[in-house]
Amino acid sequence: MGLSADDRRARILEVVRDLGTIRVVDLASRIGLSAVTVRRDVAALSDSGLLHRSHGSVSSVAAGQAAASIPGRERTIGMLVPTLGSYFDEVIAGARAAAAQAGARLVLGVAAYESADDRAQTEQLLDSKVDGLLLSPNWRPDTSEDDCWIRDLPVPTVLVERRAGIGDAAAELDSVSSDHRHGVLLALRHLASLGHRSVLLAARDDTWTAQQVRAGYADAVLQLGLAPQPVIGIRRYGVDPDELAGQIYDAAAEGVRAVLVHNDQDAIQLPPPLRARGLDVPKDIALISYDDVFAALAAPALTAVAPPKRAVGEAALNLLLRRLDSGSSAIPVHHLELLPSLKVRASCGGEERAASPREESPTGKRQR
Repeated sequence: MGLSADDRRARILEVVRDLGTIRVVDLASRIGLSAVTVRRDVAALSDSGLLHRSHGSVSSVAAGQAAASIPGRERTIGMLVPTLGSYFDEVIAGARAAAAQAGARLVLGVAAYESADDRAQTEQLLDSKVDGLLLSPNWRPDTSEDDCWIRDLPVPTVLVERRAGIGDAAAELDSVSSDHRHGVLLALRHLASLGHRSVLLAARDDTWTAQQVRAGYADAVLQLGLAPQPVIGIRRYGVDPDELAGQIYDAAAEGVRAVLVHNDQDAIQLPPPLRARGLDVPKDIALISYDDVFAALAAPALTAVAPPKRAVGEAALNLLLRRLDSGSSAIPVHHLELLPSLKVRASCGGEERAASPREESPTGKRQR
């Protein structure tokens, strides 16, 4: 006959008080119960104030209070990103500035897009004795990696520019991301206001952001009543600008004269091969890029969707510090979405202007 709930929870309290802090999966193994049962019991004990629960670990009340009460203790935050340079440089800069303001230290790890090193790099950060983690894992649609290890990490964790789907293993983690679907809507709405009734999308499909951009395109086309077009796929290692220009030329022959390209690096290469085919930007083709890292440096300067990259890093760091300071279960899980803005420049043929507060909200934030 199995243990009663009271017996199970008494045993959990006994083990946690002896060890101080233990991962939930290790606790379940030590007691000989399923992880699901132990998580449920730990949640009940935490709600009763008998335990401190963190993402993937649990500690005694005394141990949790002692750690929180050390005066002047410097927090060390580990941050895992998929690349250095371009987009994530600004995300890192935001997190770094927020950490400096709070007297915390940021430790960086990199797991490249084409690698499968998320877990190994995260474990290396944990070996640095970090107090919490900011993670941007390489979630790709062509993999079925088990993300339970993210849920069971022994320190509080915030997903950055990532958001787990409903029912996913990491869905109960805090997250801060740009609302890329809204960003695509801004781009297509602007093009529609210039009279375009159909817009091409050229985008990758192997990153979380690219998937959000593609989904946003489908939503925006439907919402704005535009004629949908097949998405032009961009390979992981970059576009062949001449090939992409040829596909745009073919679409232009059918009357499509507006293009959204994810991302800047690919969009900035397009005007010369388009011009070689007799298509001028913006006279013949309206072009918008996504990311706004290099867009203003193009010739002509590209209208671009600008996710609030720096603000995402800052908000993620501050949310993690709040989680550390208040205890894992003292505040509800936050899923924050910050709204991108649209920077209108010469490549659409419209007058360059600042973002309209009605259309774009750089500091806009959704909490779900």
